[in-house]
Amino acid sequence: MIRILIADDHAIVRKGLKHLLLEEYPTAVIDEVKDAESLIFKSVNNEWDVVICDMSMPGRSGLDALTQIKQTTPRLPVLIISMHPEDQYALRVLKAGASGYIGKDTVHNDLIKAVQTVLLGKKFITPSVAEKLANALNTDNNKSLHEKLSDREFEVFRLLASGMQVSEIAMKLSLSVTTVSTYRGRVLEKLGMKSNADITRYALGVGII
Repeated sequence: MIRILIADDHAIVRKGLKHLLLEEYPTAVIDEVKDAESLIFKSVNNEWDVVICDMSMPGRSGLDALTQIKQTTPRLPVLIISMHPEDQYALRVLKAGASGYIGKDTVHNDLIKAVQTVLLGKKFITPSVAEKLANALNTDNNKSLHEKLSDREFEVFRLLASGMQVSEIAMKLSLSVTTVSTYRGRVLEKLGMKSNADITRYALGVGII
């Protein structure tokens, strides 16, 4: 009997994931949480065989939760599910310790394969992500500007590009306005830009928004 923890802020998504899992593992024990804080608490205080986590949740992101989970339970397999394209987050979450990255548009086909793979102690990597990992072995000089941002800087960058104000980002990420402003400054410096409009234009140009 396997134990699975699902984290997603949408009840209908959790229900769908649970249905898929129970079709393959009818005796599985499956629990659900709707935010990153609950995910972190249950992950470190209970025994699980695999965690399935949405990338974007209210408050702290799935990437934040992943980082903290891996610090306390490094052997726990965590699968990240996201509506964002693989080229935005797949490499970041794998480098942060995730056991796999699944796009929500392919979750119906990939979820069970991914769970089976990580239960064997392996990483679930799609062919396109494998290609990106191979390309990532090139020198930093070949990276796009946004790939040189830290995980937190990238999160702030993405939210700024989508039109959110510093105060809104601070509330969403449970950070102070001063801290977010500092991250914004680092993003502008690393990207060689001067304004949020520059960030948005760049993000549109590389397909992040």
